[in-house]
Amino acid sequence: MTDTFALRRYGAGDVELLLDTLVDTWADAHAEQPDVADAGFTPDALRRQITGHARRDDFTLITAYADGHLIGYGYGFRCTPAYWYGKDLLPHITPEDARTTDSLAGICELAVRPSWQGQGIGAHLHQALLDAMRPRWASLLAMPGAPAQQLYQRLGYRYAGPYKSGPQGPVLDLLLLRTDL
Repeated sequence: MTDTFALRRYGAGDVELLLDTLVDTWADAHAEQPDVADAGFTPDALRRQITGHARRDDFTLITAYADGHLIGYGYGFRCTPAYWYGKDLLPHITPEDARTTDSLAGICELAVRPSWQGQGIGAHLHQALLDAMRPRWASLLAMPGAPAQQLYQRLGYRYAGPYKSGPQGPVLDLLLLRTDL
């Protein structure tokens, strides 16, 4: 293992060629978290999610490579508060600017292979996503109690409410970050 890594930015048109490697990286990053699969988050579900999100023109993917191997990635896209928060949660988002903004990025995935975790790669991926999308607000969903919550807290995210994507979906923590302070 090397102590250096390189970041690379991709767009929606690049996803098809990278999809298998992205899914493998995600599965490796979550291998020791059985609650992820129990909540319905599986490699097949991720494959459908990425493919669907990559249809957006504003889709942004940032990857981290070391010695030519993918060691982590993050992706997201700019969206409206109504799309991201959903009609039930939208009226409860505070501050008001976070629910009325025209500058919101939804961060959909941050995944780093276990042997590379704890080395700042997730923070670098996150910052590269923000630099590429330049939103006023960023939001993401996280499993309550997940180890990644520590990273999100260090990055400045704050809890904005419970989020449930559907009647059978798990309840996730909706986290919010003001990026232009």
